[in-house]
Amino acid sequence: MSTRLRIDLGYLGTNFSGWAIQPGLRTVQGSLEEALAIALRCDRSLITSVVAGRTDAGVHALHQVCHVEIPDGVKLGKLDSLLKRVQGTLRTDDIALHQISLAPEGFDARFSALSRTYEYRIDDRGSKRNPLHHLFTYRSSFSLDDAAMNAVSQRLCGLHDFAAFCRPKPGATTIRHLTHFAWTRDADGILTGSVIADAFCHSMVRSLVGSAVAVGRGRLSVKEVVELRNKGERTSAWTTMAAKGLTLISVEYPPDELVASRALDTRTRRGSTSD
Repeated sequence: MSTRLRIDLGYLGTNFSGWAIQPGLRTVQGSLEEALAIALRCDRSLITSVVAGRTDAGVHALHQVCHVEIPDGVKLGKLDSLLKRVQGTLRTDDIALHQISLAPEGFDARFSALSRTYEYRIDDRGSKRNPLHHLFTYRSSFSLDDAAMNAVSQRLCGLHDFAAFCRPKPGATTIRHLTHFAWTRDADGILTGSVIADAFCHSMVRSLVGSAVAVGRGRLSVKEVVELRNKGERTSAWTTMAAKGLTLISVEYPPDELVASRALDTRTRRGSTSD
């Protein structure tokens, strides 16, 4: 009988070609699974992870979650010791393991999740530049009107078809519940967009940010963006923003006793989707 582990981790996405394994490229999933196989002294083919949300190349994560099925016969030992062995095997500071734990009954890192929270950082002309933040902050050559950006972000919230903001995938739904989208400026003037939804389609967050930036620059009105969303078709009216400014902040789950029912409900409602 296999054992399911939950792994909580973070990573700096700059030097990775995204989460998902790609032949010949350095990815978070590939690096993690290889380190797990070495630490557990098992064949690499036995280790496959399922992640809460697959991040694109260059996207960062402060708190990502995945689960891994460990086949019967593979000795786990103490999980605290396993975490230290895997972290040492990774031989990089680009991935930081937070915790390895036994997953509760029915837990699925992807389908049990209630929501995902992302942040997008923009350094525009009104900001004080910080060289320590350049790896995870997008530099804009234009001053942005954050009041206008908040106006359109608020109008985009709710349960809608977000096809205008997603790369299409055959058989996948683009209906999502965007529960929060808002912009703030910190003491240095850096604009940070906070985006929360039950799940996200491919490139959806960076496209949402792109629509807000287009309004903040005065290139589109709030009304125009809302009308394009309501058409339910992919659009090129705004730019999908660069990956470097985007960070997955957290993934939220229900209490352990509800993770199995949440996973079942999510599969029933959405079927196969791209998060």
